[in-house]
Amino acid sequence: MMSPELRASLPSTEELPCSDDTPVDNEDQNFLPNLLLFMLTSIWADRMDWFFAVDMALYHTTGTNPRIPVVPDAFLSLGVERKKGGKSRRSYATWEENDTVPIMALEMVSHKPGGEYTDKMAIYTNLGILYYVLYNPEFYRRDRHEPFEVYKLVNGSYQLQNGEPFWMSEIGLGIGRSQQVIGGIDQEILCWYNAQGSAYPTPDEIQTQLESERQRLEQLEQYLRSLGIDPDNLPHT
Repeated sequence: MMSPELRASLPSTEELPCSDDTPVDNEDQNFLPNLLLFMLTSIWADRMDWFFAVDMALYHTTGTNPRIPVVPDAFLSLGVERKKGGKSRRSYATWEENDTVPIMALEMVSHKPGGEYTDKMAIYTNLGILYYVLYNPEFYRRDRHEPFEVYKLVNGSYQLQNGEPFWMSEIGLGIGRSQQVIGGIDQEILCWYNAQGSAYPTPDEIQTQLESERQRLEQLEQYLRSLGIDPDNLPHT
């Protein structure tokens, strides 16, 4: 438990940098985490007790200096406000979130290795992040790993988990890869899954479903009119 003296000495997120200003290595490092965020806003639209960050500074007290953040490509926290005090966060400091540590961190392995399997794994271990997801579709052979890996913190160390999609019972979601058409481009993405192993729809799929429903409704209205029935003045039952 943090002492009141230490807590009082910690800086506010208002005065801390919101990131480490390190440019992304490729477009997927922003696109895929943001896609997970957009999907989550639909899946958990009625929940206000979670926060999913993309490329945001995560400040904590388990390192050498609380002013030095770690910046995952994405992380998920549960039991915190969607909008802290009704406002958007500039960064995430555990001491301003009732000491709530993210339950999941995601790293997209870069062309230039960024310590995803070493330094960052050690930081997330010390932080106590339960799940660490690594996505490495291009350089996994170089790194002698698999393209997609999920690690779970067990007795103080990360253990590689089996299965894809992998069900994270403490979160109530699965995560894995999926081949989808996004913006007209057929590509592999990261996706959330339900307990039955079915992928949740992407924003593109939701839009396609809505468009299909609209077309069916228009066809029904045209059919009713062909029968001499005004669909805008149907009798009430």
